[in-house]
Amino acid sequence: IARLVGAAPGQVVVSDSTSVNLFKLVMAALAQQPGRDRVVSDVFNFPSDLYILQGCCRLLGNRHTLHLVPSADSISIDQPTLFEAIDERTALVTLSHVVFKSGYLYDAAAVTERARQVGALVLWDLSHSVGAVPIELDRWGADLAIGCTYKYLNGGPGSPAFLYVRRDLQDQLLSPIWGWFGQRAPFAFDLDYTPAEGVSRFLCGTPPALSLLALEPAVDLMMEAGLERIRAKSVQLTSYLIYLCDTLLAPLGFTVGSPREAARRGSHVTIRHPAAYPINRALIEEMGVLPDFREPDNLRLGLAPLYTSFADVWEAVDRIRRTAAEKRYLRYPAARLAVT
Repeated sequence: IARLVGAAPGQVVVSDSTSVNLFKLVMAALAQQPGRDRVVSDVFNFPSDLYILQGCCRLLGNRHTLHLVPSADSISIDQPTLFEAIDERTALVTLSHVVFKSGYLYDAAAVTERARQVGALVLWDLSHSVGAVPIELDRWGADLAIGCTYKYLNGGPGSPAFLYVRRDLQDQLLSPIWGWFGQRAPFAFDLDYTPAEGVSRFLCGTPPALSLLALEPAVDLMMEAGLERIRAKSVQLTSYLIYLCDTLLAPLGFTVGSPREAARRGSHVTIRHPAAYPINRALIEEMGVLPDFREPDNLRLGLAPLYTSFADVWEAVDRIRRTAAEKRYLRYPAARLAVT
């Protein structure tokens, strides 16, 4: 995984869930930045990440304010507006490298440099980019990162997450959760905790061994394919999907809700329609297409370059077209189910 995120050895550990890893790194980062009271994120960050940020601020006595940078177009974030929000009060900037709803891809190097200029730490959530988009944490100068393994890394449901801590920060930060795997000598069973040296101090409990075993060959396949080739195919797949949406779906009321510039787009494409939710239900129940619905009118189509073909993209779009043209979605209520 370190190779996939552009990290030298000794900076990445696989552990816990994405949310738990985010909590550990946020609490550690804020404790390391006394005198700064601002956390900067955006309205596109994954809601679970925002919940963790809100909880951390409250646990720290509401001494920090969470500032969410708005979007002018519901697709992207204006870079000058973001940079203006990152000031000398900022303790931490935490963003999704690829945002979950629109697929917008940040210029991570530029954002990281802006944070460095004012002394803020940066934490990237790589969940929607790792395994699909080139990532260069060391080259960017990133401080911290988290990510999951069950999307493009093919770890499967319940697979563990990972975290990254830049080498020179590791002994400056202290995990807020002290578990035996983060202890310097876990099998000494000392009654007092002494943190391990390096990134291992951010381990906590016993890792899920079976999930780790399943993850290893999945990551090996990714490395064998090569991330440059994976990214090239991803760009072609998403561009083809946008072309099909413009030609086949636009006459039926669909619009593209993702960046059209390939360099600013991850490996999923969002399309919009006023009846997106019942269309989503019809696609799942009748048409064998499994998108994600995201409020208020978004259908998110994820394209895994390792195994998604151009024929798959054509077939999916044609089934979406038929669902809308034949009005199959009218059989499904607009009332949301618990899982969308």
